[in-house]
This record gives sequence, structure tokens and C-alpha cells, in this order.
Amino acid sequence: MTETATASSTETDGQSLTVRDNRTGTEYDVPIVDGAIKAADLGKIRTDEESPGLAVYDPGFVNTASCRSSVTFIDGDKGILEYRGYPIEQLAENSTFLEVAYLLIHGELPSREEYEAWVHEITYHTFVHENVKGFMEGFRYDAHPMGILMASVGALSTFYPESRNIADADNRHMQIVRMIAKMPTLGAWAFRNAQGKPYVYPDNELSYTENFLAMLFKMSEKKFHADERLVKALDVLFILHADHEQNCSTNAVRSVGSSQVDPYSAVAAGVAALYGPLHGGANEAVLRMLRRIGSVENVPSFIEGVKSGNERLMGFGHRVYKNYDPRAKIIKKACDDVFEVTGVNPLLQIAQELEKIALEDEYFVKRKLYPNVDFYSGLIYEALQFPPEMFTVLFAIGRTPGWLAQWLELVQDPEQKIARPKQIYTGERRLDFVPREQRWS
Repeated sequence: MTETATASSTETDGQSLTVRDNRTGTEYDVPIVDGAIKAADLGKIRTDEESPGLAVYDPGFVNTASCRSSVTFIDGDKGILEYRGYPIEQLAENSTFLEVAYLLIHGELPSREEYEAWVHEITYHTFVHENVKGFMEGFRYDAHPMGILMASVGALSTFYPESRNIADADNRHMQIVRMIAKMPTLGAWAFRNAQGKPYVYPDNELSYTENFLAMLFKMSEKKFHADERLVKALDVLFILHADHEQNCSTNAVRSVGSSQVDPYSAVAAGVAALYGPLHGGANEAVLRMLRRIGSVENVPSFIEGVKSGNERLMGFGHRVYKNYDPRAKIIKKACDDVFEVTGVNPLLQIAQELEKIALEDEYFVKRKLYPNVDFYSGLIYEALQFPPEMFTVLFAIGRTPGWLAQWLELVQDPEQKIARPKQIYTGERRLDFVPREQRWS
């Protein structure tokens, strides 16, 4: 007996998967669309009408597609990363962060007029309500900047209640502009809070990235001007972090956004996910590792410790990339410009020697452990005088356009539904309740 599962409206080109259920002897033809099968089609495979359909068990969504997206393309085996079809190498070399943000949000590169209007909009929305400042000043001096950022982004939804009207295209655009514009302000103020320094207001005469540096580091000078090489390096780092497909924080934004909540609340969920050490804290772990190694002479013994399972090699390997992370190559080049201004970070030699040995050693080559984006980014952040707790804040500022592009795609996708994964229940069933008078006697 053969049954045919129903294909979606997308053309299948006659491709299908034949599944034989050995419990019943029934065969099912499951349509293959874009290299995937629909989980709902597997749900039609069951032993009888009363039994639940077949489900897919996939902790961490290792091989489960939750959406169709045209924002970012990754080929992990070949080390390819593209935003809207444009290679990350070309964007980092020739573009600016705000131009890349426009590309991610609108799906195409802007004309001169569109770009100038976009930059103008974002520049003049960098200020936040004075009550936000008071809210942020209420945090303890030792509050983690990411905790402050997460709370502040969520709080913006109360300042812009109209943001709940996500069906209105003009309203969506306004909230996207506001969030991209205000993230550096919130991030810089979270930094100043930890420093015990007064908050610095945005300067509309400065570029997006230089304005961020001014809000971070300006003291008594009338005008703050950062070295152009440092501004360019940080702008490149923002570009490299702008989006990265369906990672943990993007999945969080989409999952929370699927309830049709306002974009501030959805992005706050992304910030919360990024706060976790397995997602946003890897570059800090790299710095700790390099300090533990201590000197170039200690690298060989550390490598042996990794092989024996006594040490952990941080900043190598990636869930997606099985080749050299293309972002790592770009960051490595950016190191030269930064260290030309700040002086060479003494940890750089250790990092370079560690990379050299790991790329030549069969143990690491066989396991496809190549440097990832976090391996060199921490060295740059430290050279720019950012404390480790600020690294993830920088990540969040760069990732905001990607989160918003993914959120925008979600709310306009007719196939999307509120996120509600299945579970495989493993607990007890049909227990009889015993009143507490009997349980406690």
C-alpha cells in the first residue's frame, strides 16, 4: 500500500522521498521541496488513526529548517558567507555598516538618494527619551552591560506603544530605524554606567561608528574625533556580525516575534540569547585561553594538552563552518590597522603561533578545526580599550540589522505560524492524586 503526502504550493519538480513504515508495511511518497521535506508530511505516517503521527526529534535544530529566508547564505563546507547574495569579503572591503544594514533590511543596495535618506533618518533618531536615561541610571554600578542593554531594549516598547501595530509597513520602518539608531546609544550608556562616568549624548555631526566611539570615550574635550583606522576597523566588525542565518539569537527573535509582539520585545529576546557564553561570549574565552598560555614557548605544550583532553582550544571550529570562517580572515587583516594605532597586543604573537600550529597539525586539520570569527575579534576589542563584558554588547549592536531583517521577513511570510515545537513526553502517566492529609500522615 502506498500513500502520497501533500506537497506545498512550491513546485517539487517531481522529486520525492519514499518512506516504508515497517510497522505497517505502508509506503509513503513525501515531496522534496528545496532539498527539504515538510515535517507535517511525516506526521501523516502513523500506525492507525488513533495513534500520533511520526515526529522528528532534533535537539538544537541541527537538521531542521524553521523558515524560508533570503537574507543570508552560508556554505559551511566552502567557507562562504553572503548577505542578500553579496560576498562578505566585498562588503567588508567596500561598504559601510549602514549601507549593509540597508541591504539586509530592504533586500538591495541603496541608490545615492536612498542611502543619504537612510543615514539621515538613523542619525536623527540616535537620541533616546530622557526617562530611558533615568531608567538606565537605576542599575547598580556593577551591573553587566548586556543585562542593562537587554532591559533597555525591551523598555523601548513602552516608549513607542504604536510599535505593536506590526501590520503597518510605515510603522515597521519607523521602529527599525529607531532601533538601529538607538542601539549604540544604549550600548555606550551601559558602558558608561559601569565606568561611573556621565552619559554622553549622540553627536549628529559624526558617522554612526565614530558617534558610538564618542559616546563611549569622550571626556572633557569639546569635540571627539577617533582615528579613522579605528573607526573603519569597528565598522568592519559590525558588518561581519550583522547577520549569520538561523543562529541561537536570531532563532530567539523569530520565535518570540512569531507571537506578533512588537520588534523591541523580539530583539530583546535576541539580546538575551546572545548574553549566553555559548553564543556571544566566545571571544572573551579566547582571551582567557591566550593569557593562560602566557607565551609563544608554551604553545606546543598547550596543543598537546588539547589533544589529550586536558585543555580546550577556544576560537577554533564552528557549528556551521567546516572550513576557515571567512569572517576570521577579514578580522585578521583588520588587526594590522588597529595595532598600527594602539600598539600590538602582546597576546597577538601567541594567537598567531597557535593558529600556525593548529592549521598544520593533522589532529586539527582532520577535525576541520579552523579559526572562527571570535579568535581575533577579542584582540581588537581589547586594543580598543573595551573591557571583556562589553564584547557582547558590540556584537549585539552589529547584529541588530540582521535580527530586524529576519523579524521583518517573518511578519511578512504567510507560511509562518506561532512557534510551538513538539515534545517527546517521558514522564509518568495517569497517577492518582493522594490528598496531602494522607501523604503527610
